[in-house]
Amino acid sequence: MAPNRISLHDKSFEINIPEKEILAAIRQVAAGINADYKDKKPLFLAILNGAFMFASDLMKETNLDCEISFLRVSSYQDMHSTGQVSEVIGLKEDIKGRHIVILEDIVDTGQTVYALLQNLIAREPASIEIAALLLKPDCVQHPLQVKYIGLTIPNDFVVGYGLDYNGLGRNLRNIYKVL
Repeated sequence: MAPNRISLHDKSFEINIPEKEILAAIRQVAAGINADYKDKKPLFLAILNGAFMFASDLMKETNLDCEISFLRVSSYQDMHSTGQVSEVIGLKEDIKGRHIVILEDIVDTGQTVYALLQNLIAREPASIEIAALLLKPDCVQHPLQVKYIGLTIPNDFVVGYGLDYNGLGRNLRNIYKVL
């Protein structure tokens, strides 16, 4: 059984969302994607590092002909968004005319996914949608339409299930919030 409280670096965290709820939310997201893309062959773009667990479990629930690729973009340092987006690992596939689903672990300010969207739109895909495990609606600073939302959360700093605090906590099965 997972501990109710953990410490990472200089911060303490408590369980906020247990794994069971996370997996149920992912099944709900997958059901929506399966229905919307049943006659299409989407390309999922998972944003590293955080979305790797979400992407893995979502793919297990997806019953479509589909492809997945991984991009690495970042705008975080410590517990705050820097507002600067840097693409570290780029997109190799030609996405012109393709149906794209961006997989994000969390959309808070929206800076990262908004910058990525601008880059992808210029490559002329047939469509682009965003699927996020977590959404912080009170924090979003850009005009974004997140079509597939696993869970909506308040403006708490969270770790676990792919999300980290300075590199630690990604491997946790539950999502924890800072105390």
